[in-house]
Amino acid sequence: MTDSRRWVWLAGLLFLGWLFYQLRPVLSPFLVGMLLAYLGDPLVDRLERLGLSRTIGVALVFGLFGVILLDLLLVMLPLLGRQLVRLYELVPQMLDWLQHIALPWGQEMLGLPGDFWRFDKLKTVVSGYLGPTTDIATTLLSGVTTSGLALLGWLANLLLIPVVGFYLLRDWDLMVHKLRGLLPRNREEQVVGLVAECHEVLGAFVRGQLLVMLALGLIYAGGLMLVGLDLGLLIGLLAGLASIVPYLGFVVGFGAALVAALFQFQGFELYPLLGVAAVFTVGQMLESMLLTPLLVGDRIGMHPVAVIFAILAGGQLFGFTGVLLALPVAAIIMVLLRHAHDFYKLSDLYGQSSSGPDDPPSTA
Repeated sequence: MTDSRRWVWLAGLLFLGWLFYQLRPVLSPFLVGMLLAYLGDPLVDRLERLGLSRTIGVALVFGLFGVILLDLLLVMLPLLGRQLVRLYELVPQMLDWLQHIALPWGQEMLGLPGDFWRFDKLKTVVSGYLGPTTDIATTLLSGVTTSGLALLGWLANLLLIPVVGFYLLRDWDLMVHKLRGLLPRNREEQVVGLVAECHEVLGAFVRGQLLVMLALGLIYAGGLMLVGLDLGLLIGLLAGLASIVPYLGFVVGFGAALVAALFQFQGFELYPLLGVAAVFTVGQMLESMLLTPLLVGDRIGMHPVAVIFAILAGGQLFGFTGVLLALPVAAIIMVLLRHAHDFYKLSDLYGQSSSGPDDPPSTA
């Protein structure tokens, strides 16, 4: 490739990056629709092999997605709604418990001065913001009226997701075929190999990691509800969602469940605390020994620090859209870097060490 062509490619990539950054507020429904199409394509391909047309197969898969989503909404939404209302009611009481029980105990244990904790102001601010629990509907109504345009935009994006997903899934194989036809003929095999490897990593993450998150959310929520924790469902599902980052779900869920148990049972009762510890210990053991090896395997190979950095960087650069794209893009970059590392080792720039490239470092 000549220097002029390199500059043209670089300018094109910079323009695409700038365009993506400018369009990030409207990309979310298209990205979610693309995710649905990516998840549903193997199912539609199987239906096609059974003799159904592509359009009928897409309709059946979307109907399956809709039934699953509707069942989750009918079962989970009322339970989550009740727990959110309960959390709304408990916040002032939790602040009271912290102020009169937990913090004085910590103050006495640590030998802190009497006015070290200034909790009255925080309680006043939080209680004043929440207001009486009977005003939830009024608060929501006022929020809707003051941000009506934002709500309409959010609803429009939500309605766009199934439309975009349906058409992308219907034409998925056709788009892949046309994109492959645009590849340079002398580089087609190499590019297709890279895309196949990226597809393997993405499939392991998208399908495997989402199933792991769902399973952990159900394990944590069911276990905490069996322990008798009032907010067990809410904390368990949040811990499952946070499990997208390795060990974050365990840390966040275990910490929140301990605080909720200490407040609900008014002290250090042994049974609920041991129950919370047992739930998260069992969940973590199942994740490391069964769920992750079975559903994800070792095909992603991303370090936990890299996962955290990717999510934070994506959110900082592109907001919610960046969070959606962070780990898939990081997985693709990881595959490309792996090949770049192999090319570097074979290049003249790397050279040859006098002791041999594979000699281990001295431990003396």
